[in-house]
Amino acid sequence: MKEMKIILKIIIKEFQQLKRDPRLFIIVFFAPVIQLLILGYAANMDVTTVHTAVFDQDKSVTSRDFVEKFQRSGYFKIDDYVDNYKQIDDDINSSKVLWALVIPKDFEKKINRMETAPVLTIFDGSDGNKTSIVFGYVQGIASTYSKSILVKTADRTGMKTPTAGSLVPEVRVWYNPDLKTRVFMIPSIMGLILMIITTILMSMAIVKEREIGTLEQLIVTPIKPSQLILGKLIPFVILGFIDVLVVLSVMIFWFGIGVRGSFVFLVIASLIFVLSTLGIGLFISTISKTQQQAMMIAQFGIMMPMIYLSGFAFPIENMPKIIQYVTYLIPLRYYITILRGVVLKGASFIELLPETAILLLFGVLILFLSAKRFRKRLE
Repeated sequence: MKEMKIILKIIIKEFQQLKRDPRLFIIVFFAPVIQLLILGYAANMDVTTVHTAVFDQDKSVTSRDFVEKFQRSGYFKIDDYVDNYKQIDDDINSSKVLWALVIPKDFEKKINRMETAPVLTIFDGSDGNKTSIVFGYVQGIASTYSKSILVKTADRTGMKTPTAGSLVPEVRVWYNPDLKTRVFMIPSIMGLILMIITTILMSMAIVKEREIGTLEQLIVTPIKPSQLILGKLIPFVILGFIDVLVVLSVMIFWFGIGVRGSFVFLVIASLIFVLSTLGIGLFISTISKTQQQAMMIAQFGIMMPMIYLSGFAFPIENMPKIIQYVTYLIPLRYYITILRGVVLKGASFIELLPETAILLLFGVLILFLSAKRFRKRLE
């Protein structure tokens, strides 16, 4: 009972420090919302406007109709009609356009003679992902236009085409029908924000006390190291829980992305993840002498590798095999899998049991080892 009173007093002290530090208050309660709003709108890899240059050497009714097919699709914007390849080169080099369509002189004649009419497409391949998406758009429009020409030619000439069975796929998209990358990215952004806030706050709070000398004053008091560690950890667990609720509220009510699965399970999984982030923050505090040093170690030594290797931005299956094995040591990987599973797919605890168990193991292990190291520093 006496030990619990001591821990409670330390917890109260931590919240009083938070109250006296308005900057820390802003970081805890407002920074997650601002970060989610910014990243939620910025993390959008959808290609909705494709800037295009057209070099129409034929200048015929057929060539103009072909160009209009791109404009009517809603994706392509014709920014420039050029007269030579030099202008195409200038437009692509200056990033004015992403690609150029070159229609040859005899385009209409070849189509009327029912011959193959090749067209040239020139792409800016510096952004491979975006270019591959646009290339798919171009292929789809060209294929549809080619089929329409065959139908019109058959109708005009009275040709009868033999009927044959064909394969027609019936496409159904689950979980994200509109294929918006924002819907895919925002749940994982929640994990990213939670990691940043709890890791940095934990590490800097302890280092700050060491800098101003209050940590040494606590050490000389008859407080046990275990009581001090618990008194330090519990407030940040509570703050982490509040951040989870705040970020979830923004995701649901602002972006309109509901939680398909169990809300309770998602919160519990988030608190399990917080164990590992607080453990990492506690470890950083034992190897840092100043707040600036703690910030640098947290950002470049811990968080950047976790972001790159967690599957947040880059698909793990596209990484080299040896890097894929390394990703199994990243707690954020499992938490992002849980987030996307629960939020987007409505996955249950049973379906995500392996990821939850591994995340819990990491959280307990990291927190235990960090607390043990911190305790040795105190003693």
